[in-house]
Amino acid sequence: MLGLTHYLILSGILFSIGLYGALAKRNAIGILMCLELMLNAVNLALVAFSRYLAPQVVLLSGQVFVIFVMVVAAAEVAIGLAIILTLYRRRETIDVQKVDLMRW
Repeated sequence: MLGLTHYLILSGILFSIGLYGALAKRNAIGILMCLELMLNAVNLALVAFSRYLAPQVVLLSGQVFVIFVMVVAAAEVAIGLAIILTLYRRRETIDVQKVDLMRW
């Protein structure tokens, strides 16, 4: 049977992959995808803690919090893609090192 440790190890691995991708990628869409991977790793840890710390209680506080995090993540993706599309239209690139909006 899978225990809390297994889920937390999986969550840590997913978070590490997302963190490495967010720091190493130069493509803005790839960075957003890695941020989503990190958020999903945190969601997995929240659900695992909620399930294993109070198994007899029927309170779904961890799952409800995860739904709120998913809603915020969906809004983040929509805004992030809109910003990326605007940057592409102005600069014709989505390389984050070539985008220097603070310098005119």
